[in-house]
Amino acid sequence: MTMAHATRGPDPAEGDADTHWLEHAVTLSRSCPPSDTAYSVGAVIVTADGLVLSQGYSRRDDPHDHAEEVALRGVDRDDLRLATATIYSSLEPCSARASRPRSCSALILDTSLPRVVLAWREPEVFVDCDGAERLAAAGRVVVERPDLAAHVREVNAHLIH
Repeated sequence: MTMAHATRGPDPAEGDADTHWLEHAVTLSRSCPPSDTAYSVGAVIVTADGLVLSQGYSRRDDPHDHAEEVALRGVDRDDLRLATATIYSSLEPCSARASRPRSCSALILDTSLPRVVLAWREPEVFVDCDGAERLAAAGRVVVERPDLAAHVREVNAHLIH
């Protein structure tokens, strides 16, 4: 669902914008249908001037949907604003999937998105994830905000033992 006409917030390049947008992603993750086999994740794509291009959360439209996948589906891949936008994800974009052929980190690399901000590295519950490393190796700026990870762990407490 494209939200460009409705939502505006702080410019991702200014001040506490990363905190604002990651908190928004965590709020989105609270909308996920429950699952014992997948994390609850929220993602939002924000232009350089603070406009939400798209957002999503895990299992929003399909039981196998990942948040980044949903958010990316809501944006035209040819949208020039992607080249200066940021994708915020409450959890590290996956690097391997059992349910779909393309990982979220690969889907991000299919776009011109230059910047990825995440709150929590994916723990080794389902897969050994190296999405942040793959994105960085491909030249994307990856910002990790572990100070917000506790909120993501709280949403996913049922999966963490």
